Amino acid sequence: MDPSQLVLRDVHLPPAPAFWPPAPGWWLLAACVLALVAGVFVWRWMRRRRTQRWLAWFDQQSVHEDPAGEVAALSALLRRAARRVDASADRLQGEDWLRFLDGARGRAFTEGAGTLLLHGAFQRQVDAQAVRALREAARARFLELMAGRR
Repeated sequence: MDPSQLVLRDVHLPPAPAFWPPAPGWWLLAACVLALVAGVFVWRWMRRRRTQRWLAWFDQQSVHEDPAGEVAALSALLRRAARRVDASADRLQGEDWLRFLDGARGRAFTEGAGTLLLHGAFQRQVDAQAVRALREAARARFLELMAGRR
């Protein structure tokens, strides 16, 4: 056969790969992203549940009929929680104890409602309003101590 009579055709490229289904690498990337997102949600859910359990325990343990008993219970709860941060913190006394409770976040215990912890449990009459203010400060600090934050 004569080469001049051969019918030559242009080069045809194969069609572009289809969009779906994606390559295995994309499936692996999607699985990793989903696992990461699910892990974050599970971690946050567990943290929220742990905080709720701590608050429920705090509320259950600190309920007393008399305000002086409530101050004593709040002090005991704070001392138990302080052991999570520093093993010797529960043995601190007076102003040292209040400074430890203040931590790095303010002066709610050395200058605010927390000063009631020094002598409130030993008084016959304790102002219920002062105990409520102490309870709020103690509740917030209790959560911080249970989470291991100084």
